[in-house]
Amino acid sequence: MPVVAERDLRPLGQILMQDGAVQPANLFRALVIRQRQQMRLGEILLAHGWVKEDALTRALAQQWRATIVDLNSDPPDPRLLDDLGAEICLAEGIVPWRRVGGITFVATARPEAFDALQNRLPRDWGTVRMLLCSENAARNAVEKTRKTQMIRLAEARVPATQSCRTRNERRTGRIAVLLIVLAVLGLLIAPVAVIATLTGWAVLTLIASMCLKIASFQAVLRQNRQNRDTAPATAHAPLPVISVMVPMFAEADIADRLIGRLSRLDYPRELMDILIVVEESDHITCAALATARLPRWIRVVKVPDGPVRTKPRALNYALNFCRGQIIGVWDAEDRPEPDQLHKVARGFQQAAPDVACLQGVLDYYNPRSNWLARVFTIEYAAWFRATLAGAAALDLVVPLGGTTLFFRREILENIGAWDAWNVTEDADLGVRLTRHGYRTQMLDTVTHEEANCRLIPWVKQRSRWLKGFMMTWGVHMRDPVALWRDLGPRRFLALQVQLAASVSQYLLAPVLWSFWLLTLGLPHPMREMLTGQMGGNAIPLLFTVFLASELLNWSVALWAVRGQGHRHLMPWVPTLHLYFPLGCLAAWKAVYEVVMKPFYWDKTQHGLFDSTDDAAGLPNDPQARIIERRA
Repeated sequence: MPVVAERDLRPLGQILMQDGAVQPANLFRALVIRQRQQMRLGEILLAHGWVKEDALTRALAQQWRATIVDLNSDPPDPRLLDDLGAEICLAEGIVPWRRVGGITFVATARPEAFDALQNRLPRDWGTVRMLLCSENAARNAVEKTRKTQMIRLAEARVPATQSCRTRNERRTGRIAVLLIVLAVLGLLIAPVAVIATLTGWAVLTLIASMCLKIASFQAVLRQNRQNRDTAPATAHAPLPVISVMVPMFAEADIADRLIGRLSRLDYPRELMDILIVVEESDHITCAALATARLPRWIRVVKVPDGPVRTKPRALNYALNFCRGQIIGVWDAEDRPEPDQLHKVARGFQQAAPDVACLQGVLDYYNPRSNWLARVFTIEYAAWFRATLAGAAALDLVVPLGGTTLFFRREILENIGAWDAWNVTEDADLGVRLTRHGYRTQMLDTVTHEEANCRLIPWVKQRSRWLKGFMMTWGVHMRDPVALWRDLGPRRFLALQVQLAASVSQYLLAPVLWSFWLLTLGLPHPMREMLTGQMGGNAIPLLFTVFLASELLNWSVALWAVRGQGHRHLMPWVPTLHLYFPLGCLAAWKAVYEVVMKPFYWDKTQHGLFDSTDDAAGLPNDPQARIIERRA
């Protein structure tokens, strides 16, 4: 058995200084940071660019009297990787390398944690000897060796019973065609009966949506009053490492601005782990990122090609490479508040253990671009500040937004992370979190992004969201009894309103609009039924419901934009009446896609209206402006 040399007792910092690998002043700063953050000295030095990775690895080799292995030229044994699992290797920064003569050699980038890790290694490995490698080398070796296995796992993390991948497309198509045929025959044979049925359902779902909106609004107002009367709690625990994934696809033109925005974050660099997630087949974006000078705390993860090319599939794959125990998601065009990660860290420290997700508020930095941008901003202000916040306050299912999401990693992995086959993976994840007994809370932080202010792209984007709502509802309603049992009656009924009723409102909007013919004295198929068989009060009651719904929408919207940054939008709130009909086009487009191409991701193009707004929104710090210009 080979003799293992005794460890060099010199501190790592001393070895680095004697090798000329670090400046004394920078070493002193790193030591001060380590006292506050309880981080490894090497990671602090790397995060701030105070030492090169190869120099750090050489110093560790001296300190631990270990051999450095070149995993690129001498790759690891795939069988040993499979014995341990790629996920554990990536999480712990180790690579099982070779087994020779009853001795298993394992390369690690964290030698100080190697002894504690040996209890997790397979017993049949026998005697284990430590080799050294860098963090990047370990990640690259695992990915290169087990890329296909990892991407297949990313496509099937969610159980088949709760995933869109087991969807029967032929049956869905047949059902859709049958419903259309029956509707056409019904209109030909008994048009009044069919229109009456559709009207009844549209009015019923409208009233249900109004009731849920009122309850949510009241819950938000009540919670806001409680928050004003309660002093904010203070937390003194060490800050955690937070990994945030930023998916990009065909967005090379905003890559530089993205790096500038992320540079404004004031979270400690050694605790930030930003992963820019790109498709391997997206050669333009990959080339743009290859020319960018990325700091240590920003990494690029390339997702292998496969049968679907969706955001949730990319997130599942990149999750393997995250360092933090808190996992977040931003979109490529996002501009988070500088202190957002601090709020996330403190939010989880103060939250109950069953709070799995913190959802921030999404807002727009270009509401003045045109009318569509204005009403889109109004809608989102009401959605995040009233609808989602109300659902969280009422402890209902929170259909998550696609960005400014932060999760406890252990819980996220336990429930299967994202459904790679769902085009609104965020809403689906919100349902599954609640089904597993976890809660979502709103976080008092705002992320700004670009409002989609062109008509055709808006319809495409909204159709993808509505298609995802349909697919999410269909997947979870495969077994209504199990869903009822998991959610309970109150949440189950509310979910029907949140998903099924909201989509129905868009699809059947023309049925309700047709009743405006009555006010103009024009013929309507149900005029006789409403005035004769149902009595003279039916039409006034119907229009009272319509008017109450409109006033409710205006009230919530006016409240949502009452703040200083959005007061200029108040005069535009009444024009929402002209805005929502666009959703009808998107809904019927979504129905078509659910049948014909359910997994098609209708990409929204960004980076068209944000350049001047970004410049206007730069912080006053001159150094931050320098970073932005360089980026």
